[in-house]
Amino acid sequence: MEIIILGPGCPNCDRMERVARQAVEDVGVDANISHLTKMADIMEYPIVGTPGLVIDGEVIVSGRVPRKQEVVTWLQERA
Repeated sequence: MEIIILGPGCPNCDRMERVARQAVEDVGVDANISHLTKMADIMEYPIVGTPGLVIDGEVIVSGRVPRKQEVVTWLQERA
């Protein structure tokens, strides 16, 4: 599973990464997590605001940090 955090490194972007890592650990899936911080890279995805969460090429959420349980549910749906 490929997970990408989209955001320039603001506190919410960092929080999004922590939530994603905790959710991956809770679910126990094998996932590669990366964090894109360059605006040129972020703009390749159809998001309105940061932070953004991409799972396997699909933008799942943008503009807010989801609760860990939301991310757990999204991961389980794709596992």
